[in-house]
Amino acid sequence: MATGQQRDDLAARVERALEELIAEQRHALVDLGADVDALVDAAAAAVSGGKRLRPAFCYWAWRAAGAPDDDRVIVAASGLELLHASSLVHDDVMDASDLRRGHPSSHRAFAELHRDSHLTGSPDLFGVGAAILLGDLLLTWSGRQLRASGLPPDAITRALRYFDSMRTELISGQYLDLLAQASGEESVPRAMRVLRYKSAKYTVERPLHIGAALAGAGQDLLTALTSYGVPLGEAFQLRDDILGVFGNPQVTGKPAGDDLREGKRTVLTARAMETASPEHRATLLAALGRPDLDAAGVAAAQRAIISSGALAAVERLISQLTGAALTALDRAAIVDEEAREALAELADAATRREV
Repeated sequence: MATGQQRDDLAARVERALEELIAEQRHALVDLGADVDALVDAAAAAVSGGKRLRPAFCYWAWRAAGAPDDDRVIVAASGLELLHASSLVHDDVMDASDLRRGHPSSHRAFAELHRDSHLTGSPDLFGVGAAILLGDLLLTWSGRQLRASGLPPDAITRALRYFDSMRTELISGQYLDLLAQASGEESVPRAMRVLRYKSAKYTVERPLHIGAALAGAGQDLLTALTSYGVPLGEAFQLRDDILGVFGNPQVTGKPAGDDLREGKRTVLTARAMETASPEHRATLLAALGRPDLDAAGVAAAQRAIISSGALAAVERLISQLTGAALTALDRAAIVDEEAREALAELADAATRREV
């Protein structure tokens, strides 16, 4: 079985690739003057930390197709972390989130920079504008990593097909999420659709496709990786939804119940609305989308979700989806046995995590 040390080593290699990119871009922007340093510093902060799951799925799909270890695929895979960071920066703006991984979110940090520098105008508007630009910059750099990896042009062309689909799906899924919050509609099928396109596919399935395509995998393996990746990505996001309501702030880096304050219409809350008593349903409705929700309000909403049976139901769904992913993995024609074992371990890491 692939070890935690192997995951750590892979994450360290991705970290080095990102550090090299940041250093290169900082040098490329030197003619713009010192004012741009804050933007580059924010980019470095945005990609720091995390488990590097998306590059790991990409790398092990490359290996699953029979390709050898290669630093070039690490560079290409590191672009997925830039895409992820871009989505988080924009997501925090849309949700007006104060924290990300225990630190001020990008738009809050830029607003503080505005205040500290005694600039004119609104600090909050400056923060939002700068964060939008930061997210756009990270998105641009994500594609750069693939193209500048040094892999053969035909391999990059194959991967770009999936990379382009991934970006389109992610942005469209983010819009669906924004629309769901604005409409207030409670529907498990709708929540699952948002979950699939906003997070699940770009977290697991598309990184797998990119790694396999870079290695020249055939359609049979790509199809098998979809059968593994889609249910696993859904299980990953369902776990994230649970952590958004029940997670420990010291572990997740975000306040407890933040998804409630942001009015997230997740599978967890949609299921609770379907099955909760009238009293508990009223408690949830009062909590969702309330920015000033205090600890007592979060605790009351948590009790309502547990009482409705929604938490237990989502836990069962996570187990079912993870089981389906592992069954698909067992049936896949994977050339490298180490890759099969690593993908099985990644399934566990993605669905049993605390952050």
